[in-house]
Amino acid sequence: MIEELTKSELIEDIKHLISVDGTKTEINPNYLEYFEHEELIEMKEELLLKKLNSVETTKEYVNELYEKLAL
Repeated sequence: MIEELTKSELIEDIKHLISVDGTKTEINPNYLEYFEHEELIEMKEELLLKKLNSVETTKEYVNELYEKLAL
């Protein structure tokens, strides 16, 4: 559960979620240190939701593309 994670664990998870390839981020991750634990939890939840939505959108696009190419 997200609430059980420490602040440093949340920051590491968020850094991974905002990275392009799982290692590099486009923003300075040190800024995350200034957020409160609850804010980091909300941030992680929002990022996870955006990621899930992105995966769904990509699936729909790939399925549509496959259908067009299969004709």
